Amino acid sequence: MTSSMKLLIVEDDREAAAYMVKALSEAGHVADHASDGAEGYEFATSGSYDVLVVDRMLPKLDGLSLIGRLRAEGATTPVLILSALGHVDDRVQGLRAGGDDYLTKPYAFAELLARVETLARRGQASAGETVYRVADLEIDRLSHSCSRAGQEIVLQPREFRLLEYLMRNAGQVVTRTMLLENVWDYHFDPQTNVIDVHVSRLRSKIDKGFDKPLLHTVRGAGYLIRDGAR
Repeated sequence: MTSSMKLLIVEDDREAAAYMVKALSEAGHVADHASDGAEGYEFATSGSYDVLVVDRMLPKLDGLSLIGRLRAEGATTPVLILSALGHVDDRVQGLRAGGDDYLTKPYAFAELLARVETLARRGQASAGETVYRVADLEIDRLSHSCSRAGQEIVLQPREFRLLEYLMRNAGQVVTRTMLLENVWDYHFDPQTNVIDVHVSRLRSKIDKGFDKPLLHTVRGAGYLIRDGAR
């Protein structure tokens, strides 16, 4: 479970912002609120935050310009873009502007929370971390190697990227949308079953023949890697 986070919400809809601040507080986190892009910039540059949640359509300074300015000044704080603009081109534009993740409105708070927790863990991870382990499963990002109980497992590039994302978020449910955005970069129709196919292939490689399954399907929610049955 992610420890308490400090977040900045940059949102001009005060009711929506108040809801987020209250819900995050109930989840054990602290959230500041900025009501426009200029104020968001002042908060972001004067405080220390684990994650920024930024709306795109903001007065004074729009969300993408805010993110671009922060990135140009060397800020590396993870940013979740939260916007009603939900077309693929909008999302790609947001990620290319410096956003780390993109969630469209309306949204489920549980997913927003999962995403900011994921970004916070990513931001806290050591830049030099190259090896991930869950139980006896291990991957090395530098050598692109994978093994379980000392046995080498050969993965295709997309399978490796999928497993790396799951292991980076070990113990946490990742949704299909999160996989679509972080592993496939929107390069296919989200209505296809490509995620299911790749998860099935990955499961057959890392779990088949071993005593304990590590890759689990959480029906109606997504997938997770964890040590032991769910």
